Amino acid sequence: MSDPTASVVLAALRVDYDTAGFDVADLAPTWHEQLTRWLAAALDAGLPEPNAMVLATADERGRPASRTVLCKGVDERGVVLYTNLTSAKSHDMRLTRAASATFPLYAMHRQIHVRGEVEEVAPEESDAYWASRPRGAQIGGWASAQSAVVSSRLALEDARVATERRFPESEPVPRPPHWGGWRIVPDRVEFWQGRRDRLHDRLRFDRDRDRDDRTWRVRRLAP
Repeated sequence: MSDPTASVVLAALRVDYDTAGFDVADLAPTWHEQLTRWLAAALDAGLPEPNAMVLATADERGRPASRTVLCKGVDERGVVLYTNLTSAKSHDMRLTRAASATFPLYAMHRQIHVRGEVEEVAPEESDAYWASRPRGAQIGGWASAQSAVVSSRLALEDARVATERRFPESEPVPRPPHWGGWRIVPDRVEFWQGRRDRLHDRLRFDRDRDRDDRTWRVRRLAP
């Protein structure tokens, strides 16, 4: 039986976001420069893992799924993450060719939302990022069949040990064929700043497909 006091406590939780205003004049010239600016501010403020983002995808029946991943690249082409290419999220993105991601910068009363089509990152870019990963993470990339059912933690550890034997310390660990990157190529990027009385500032870059894919409009949204 549920505890009714828990619902009462949750309903009473709220934070009044008493922050400075955020208007069109405050935006960087492009969405990716603005995103980089806010992530840099979060890093300077000491937020843990400011590049963490909640990635949302949908399967063949339209059922959504979300999970937290790490953004590993931002430029004018889009937002990049790396993962197992046979995982559930990769299956969804390969099927629908679309995804969204939200950067929850809670401590700064901010969030950034990115939505758009997806594309696989070029192999040479995946190779370069893979080479920068710690060796333990590389071993894990080989050992884990991400999203697959495993019989126990011991089975996972056994796979790790077997992988370590396969790739001696004296040799580099190559990138697995089932591992690589995805890029969200956005058509919308929203910057949300919390304000008092829930009258938040929401500014969104929209790709203007009626003109060309390189043109963006900025719109203010009601909170």
